[in-house]
Amino acid sequence: MLTPRQELVLGKVVARFRETGMPVGSKLLSADEDVTFGPSTIRSELSQLEELGLLDHPHTSAGRVPTDQGHRYFVDHLLPSTVGGPSVELQLAREVDEAMRVTSETLSAVTDLLAVVTAPPVSTATVRHVEVLLLQPQAVMVVVITSAGEVAKRVVAFPSAVDPGLAGWAKEYLNERLAGIGLGARMLKARLEDPGLGPTELRFLDALRPAFEGLGATDGGPGGGIYVSGAARLMQSSRSSEVAHLDALVEELERRATLLGILRHALGGPDVVVRIGAENAIPALRSLTVVAAGYGPPQRKLGSVSVIGPVRMDYPQAIRAVRDVAFQLSRYVEELYENV
Repeated sequence: MLTPRQELVLGKVVARFRETGMPVGSKLLSADEDVTFGPSTIRSELSQLEELGLLDHPHTSAGRVPTDQGHRYFVDHLLPSTVGGPSVELQLAREVDEAMRVTSETLSAVTDLLAVVTAPPVSTATVRHVEVLLLQPQAVMVVVITSAGEVAKRVVAFPSAVDPGLAGWAKEYLNERLAGIGLGARMLKARLEDPGLGPTELRFLDALRPAFEGLGATDGGPGGGIYVSGAARLMQSSRSSEVAHLDALVEELERRATLLGILRHALGGPDVVVRIGAENAIPALRSLTVVAAGYGPPQRKLGSVSVIGPVRMDYPQAIRAVRDVAFQLSRYVEELYENV
């Protein structure tokens, strides 16, 4: 552990470097009202922090910059243990696709960082309601509404007129048998195969089966349930030396597998995960920082939310924003997916 004086100096260097992106020298630190010791002491502490690997000394400047280890110490030991009120207010639509899009765009706008959100898999949703509508004498529309707010419609044609009473019975039967059943569950198929029914009812349900077989077959949403916002904003706000790293990252983000690899570790942690620079296994991220958290009900993480940006990012703001968004999304999916 560092001494209180060393922690003060390190914290000031990290804060100043975050603001300017330039090396921080002893003269600049001595002008800070919180630093009550003289320039010679400041220089000594800077040298000690450099020897400890927490600061680096660029050969073109007399100032220091934080290393990845320095940022790690700052995140682990110098951030406040508690934060204030919500930093992000989400207005989430009932439809998951729209809710995830709004989340990524809002998070990026608040932090000025690249925001990446993964949506819950469709297979975690359940059947909420089924309608069987007689459109024409020989045509029936089946409407399936899921707990994720999605609506699937299928028109089924019959060779002869359909008994309206049969259509009404099918609606009641399907709601009784399927409500609350997971879209990807084998039970969904089994519920449509009831040996206790008569041949007329069985034939009618078999004709309606295609309306249910496609549910839960895909992850839904653009990019397979991955929502990315803020690439252009981050590029514009970054220094020229950082743009090359960000450009490489954007290329990597086009590969869905890479994105999932970036965020997978967030699903297992109880709180916000911070990976700084070289701590990231993926080459495109080794000059960047990832702040991520999983969200979902307590017993299971259904998705993740993260921001990605320069190592000199505003860590208090990024961590607070990701934690707050993950909390709000957890409440959202708990209300939306009633039987996960």
